[in-house]
Amino acid sequence: MFTASGVTRAQLQDQGRKLVRKAGKQVLLIANEGKLFAIANRCPHEGYPLSEGSLGPGCVLTCNWHNWKFDLVQGTALVGRDPVRIYPIEERNGEIFIDLADPPAEAQRARALAGLDTAIADNDAARIAREVARLERAGFDAQDAVIHAFKSRSDRLEEGMTHAHAAAADWLALAERASSPEAQLVALLEPIGHIAWDTEGAGKFPYAKGISVWNADAFVAAAEAENEADAIALMRGALAEHVPYAQLRPAIAEAALAHYADFGHCAIYAFKIGQLIARLGEDVAEPVLLALTRKVVLATREERLPEFRFYEKTLAAWDGKGNEPARAQDFTGLSIDGILKRVLASSSRPVREIYDALVGAAAWNLTHFDLGFDAAADNAIADNIGWLDFTHALTFANACRHLCEDRPDLWPRALLQLALFIGRNRKYVRGDEDATRWHVKDRGNFFAREQNALYDHGIVEPIIACHHLKVLFALEDELKVSPDAPWADEMLAAVNRYLSTPMKRHHGLRTAAQALDFVAKEG
Repeated sequence: MFTASGVTRAQLQDQGRKLVRKAGKQVLLIANEGKLFAIANRCPHEGYPLSEGSLGPGCVLTCNWHNWKFDLVQGTALVGRDPVRIYPIEERNGEIFIDLADPPAEAQRARALAGLDTAIADNDAARIAREVARLERAGFDAQDAVIHAFKSRSDRLEEGMTHAHAAAADWLALAERASSPEAQLVALLEPIGHIAWDTEGAGKFPYAKGISVWNADAFVAAAEAENEADAIALMRGALAEHVPYAQLRPAIAEAALAHYADFGHCAIYAFKIGQLIARLGEDVAEPVLLALTRKVVLATREERLPEFRFYEKTLAAWDGKGNEPARAQDFTGLSIDGILKRVLASSSRPVREIYDALVGAAAWNLTHFDLGFDAAADNAIADNIGWLDFTHALTFANACRHLCEDRPDLWPRALLQLALFIGRNRKYVRGDEDATRWHVKDRGNFFAREQNALYDHGIVEPIIACHHLKVLFALEDELKVSPDAPWADEMLAAVNRYLSTPMKRHHGLRTAAQALDFVAKEG
């Protein structure tokens, strides 16, 4: 429906341009090269007025703030990324009329998602935010953008699932707790920005197209054989049959814990993806399950490394006869081989007793992490140790507790792999660290404060922000189940220290020194 602009052609031709305010919109009318145009006055980049822009030949308007250029005929950005909205215009007896009606909701959705694809490919955080806001303004759930992001970038994941997927459920939970629309949008943008970061510049790595009837044993065998095509075909079969994730998880858990897979990531992902599907529904199931399958198939089998080789012998020796009581101090300070033997010596004790002892030892390690290793520039590559090497023990433990609920037979693997974290990290702690300064007096205030900080965390790398989030949610989940766990206060202090200590993320001198050393020793 066309609305009178109150501007005549003669006036417009005389002035060249005229700003019109109608129905809450600012529309810029332009007469150029004998043609009439109507466009949104706010530059889609940062909102500066296009009425202050410069007209050039070929009906091109330049926003003078950042030199974005727009084709007035189509609204296309010739320099820049976002197109500017154009309005249908017609002349009646010398007066100009404008059609201010918004496009149909579905057309707005299509435009926003197309723009989102471009923004993700460019890793353009500001445009990602604008496109998600446009989707919401059109009446759609911003969670649709999260689903779309995971779908559109699924085949860009050469090694499969990343922390972008694993943290998404927690970001969505944080969005539900937000006290303002801005904070809610922040949390919804995080997983989208993370997948953009992870896939920036990536080529395509398509998944196999075959499909096989779902069979749990066959899936575990395919993963063990590192046969991605067969594992993907079986997962596609499960998707075609609409098998609920709860029925898939036992097999995925078995495959994930068959090895110390990628430093425990596979087990963490297997747990967190169930939460994500529960939140976003079946629309997100295919892209995340295919990504998880690829990760499980391709993950590094770290127990094959020399330092972890005693793991398989210990697992094979697990007979459930060891009756030594398990306490955190029994596992603290032991070597990898030593802690594996010590866990085996407690194999007949209740699982919860061993679990609590290991989590307690992990908490002690985290509280006593020697920050000198995080800052060092002269260490060997094997000693490039940081906070995440310690925090993964908590998120891994949290995931294993859930995965072993429906597969109790996997507890020996889970407990021994948790022991690997603790034994490996014992070289990087200092016993004289004063842990009392990090004591948390009020749990409720601690969680509220730290979760609220995540709405405006200021952390450049998405993976670091998501680890802050995942650690908080893992600890919160553990304390809900066992608020009086023997490790509760120690782990709260440990996480408080982790979140309160700046993390060095650019190691320029270390990288240079290690590169020179590496090249000098090359054959």
